[in-house]
Amino acid sequence: MQLQVARIGKPHGIRGEVTVQVLTDAPEDRFVPGTEFVVEPASSGPLTVNSARWNKDILLLGFDGIETRNDAETLRGAKLFIETEELDEDDDEGWYEHELVGLEARVGSRVVGKVAALNTMPVQDLLLVKTPEGEEILIPFVEQIVPEVNVEEGFILLTPPDGLFELNSDQDGAPETEGKA
Repeated sequence: MQLQVARIGKPHGIRGEVTVQVLTDAPEDRFVPGTEFVVEPASSGPLTVNSARWNKDILLLGFDGIETRNDAETLRGAKLFIETEELDEDDDEGWYEHELVGLEARVGSRVVGKVAALNTMPVQDLLLVKTPEGEEILIPFVEQIVPEVNVEEGFILLTPPDGLFELNSDQDGAPETEGKA
């Protein structure tokens, strides 16, 4: 089975390094020199890490054979995968993006959308939920707001605070100020 661990961003500097959006909770184990990644699109890989370093909160990777900024630019948007023999099914600490995408998002028994993505952020993760109307809502992936994830039955249960779904939606104009001087 393949597990996505990163997405390559823009080039950094002139020596072929790239910025990386980390999609794993163990970057210190995944991005060590000598690690080979399966790449999507396949025409860009496989890629073998020859350097890994942090610049503030951004991971910078160098790969064998990628020596210039132009080489690095050809990798922009590529997805990095590792081959895994098995996933720890008893791990109650989290979920992989592929387990969450496509799950129904419910508030009580009402379906409010489907999970479209998991955005891994430095402070907390965000679920991207697409509503039936096509709106995209970012939901903090914390236990208080997402108390239940049921992969087997295909849903997540949400207990959103008031206004969370309205926060990202387009309002029909500005707040009413009629009758006020």
